Amino acid sequence: MIIDGKAIARSILAEVAEAVTLLPRPPRLTVFTCAPNFETQKFLQLKQKRAAEVGIAVALVILDPQATTEMIIAAITMSVATTDGIVVQLPFPNQIDVAAILAAVPRTHDVDALRYEGEATEIYPPVVGAIDAIATAYNISFLDKTVVVVGQGRLVGMPAALYAAAKGGSVRVVLKDTPETPTLLATADILILGAGVAGLVTAAHLKSGVVVFDAGTSEEGGMLVGDAAPEVANVASLLTPVPGGIGPITIAILLKNLLRLTVGS
Repeated sequence: MIIDGKAIARSILAEVAEAVTLLPRPPRLTVFTCAPNFETQKFLQLKQKRAAEVGIAVALVILDPQATTEMIIAAITMSVATTDGIVVQLPFPNQIDVAAILAAVPRTHDVDALRYEGEATEIYPPVVGAIDAIATAYNISFLDKTVVVVGQGRLVGMPAALYAAAKGGSVRVVLKDTPETPTLLATADILILGAGVAGLVTAAHLKSGVVVFDAGTSEEGGMLVGDAAPEVANVASLLTPVPGGIGPITIAILLKNLLRLTVGS
């Protein structure tokens, strides 16, 4: 089954749009980016478009590629008084201390839930929120399942592994130098992809009936593609496509998080 992420996102966005109309003013989101690549630019465009559709104001701050960590932290700190939520849209140039600038986003404005540690919460990291929304919609249980997470990035792999473990899954994280990768992939009941390598996982790697959450994105031939090769759809019982799967839902979750922070402030 190929999941229609756009349909799930539309449902969430409709709820957000209705709630925004009841507020005294529209929520405000500030997005910081620096030298955005192809995938980042596409994602930023979608965020701005979806935010406008539900009545949320977005300020996009494009930083100088030569900016220092201190300069970016200062810009983030200054924005707190004039916005309800802050996004640091990765990746950033190599000279930037990413951990430091993410830490500069206060909890009151953290729509990406950067401090998530697997706890029960109403504000999940957007990718985790998307996985949770799909799991809820399709009655997917992580309890006692073998869950393999490919990648350990702070936006996909790390929070997804924490979420799966908290839901009772037996979690293994696969990195590019993990020697037993083929064996682990073949045992997966649930596979979460976040490597950002086009076609990294093929049908030959997987057992029939596996559930595949593909949150990996990269550019290939001017197109946005996922970590799962197209033929993975032939063996998966459920697959989130790229584009049109997890991506649209993450944007909806982020805007829902912003709404919750705005109401709570």
